[in-house]
Amino acid sequence: MRKDRGMTTPIDQNLLGGPDPTYLPDMPEPRTALAVGEDPHQVAADYPTNSLAWAVLADQAWADGRVIESYAYARVGYHRGLDQLRRAGWKGHGPVPWEHEPNQGFLRCLNALARAAGAIGEQDEATRCTIFLRDSSSAAADALEGQ
Repeated sequence: MRKDRGMTTPIDQNLLGGPDPTYLPDMPEPRTALAVGEDPHQVAADYPTNSLAWAVLADQAWADGRVIESYAYARVGYHRGLDQLRRAGWKGHGPVPWEHEPNQGFLRCLNALARAAGAIGEQDEATRCTIFLRDSSSAAADALEGQ
């Protein structure tokens, strides 16, 4: 807490008037499973509400030139991530920090969806997702740019 002109304000309070950042709850099991080389299809089946395995599947499909599959995986992960964000208190806008590792699966899916949407000619969706990613986390947009 700090005191400013007789008022106390928590140090981490958003003083700009925008929504507070949203931090998804940590679910280390799928992250660990993927890190030790488990099949991302099985990890997605075991943890379908977690976006990380869907992001891995979207990226693998993209790397293999399977654009429609990449789009489908990314869309599933994106929607599962939206569900998680809403449960975490997100109101449809505001920061989703890349630095918080549990947020990365959703942000990667958002990037993969923008990329695949652009590749199949869904330019409105590609633009919307690109803007959404940058508005949610400029650090994520910078880290994922060009993937």
